[in-house]
Amino acid sequence: MNANSSANAYLKVGMESSVQGADPQKLISLLYQGALLAIANGKNGILRNDIPSKGKSITHAIRIIEEGLKASLDMNAGGNIASDLDALYGYMCLRLLQANLKNDIEALDEVSRLLGEIKGAWDSISQPTATPIAPQLPVKTNSNALVYARA
Repeated sequence: MNANSSANAYLKVGMESSVQGADPQKLISLLYQGALLAIANGKNGILRNDIPSKGKSITHAIRIIEEGLKASLDMNAGGNIASDLDALYGYMCLRLLQANLKNDIEALDEVSRLLGEIKGAWDSISQPTATPIAPQLPVKTNSNALVYARA
């Protein structure tokens, strides 16, 4: 077993362990992470002129978006947000297909940026919030200067 296949086996076991213990919010985050990794691998395939690796990686990213992210949308409960995400995921898959056909690194970068922004938003709303911070209210001091104190 060479170093590359050892590293891949390690990553696969790590990912399987993450998936088994994950809640639904974490699973979606893992899908975003997997798609981003697949796109990065596709980009590396283009840069190395490794066409089979590029094709496999970009196809994997498309499948994650189509069969994972897009399929997980609840169109009834999600309303406009789900509808907008559905359209955006469709656009991303189209751009990935174009990137695969034309070795278009810019298209890969565009989809990576879009996925990264959505993942960041998803991760920020799915994390438990700490104790809310009380707003700061202006308070006058003896010198008539305003200072701010917690409510």
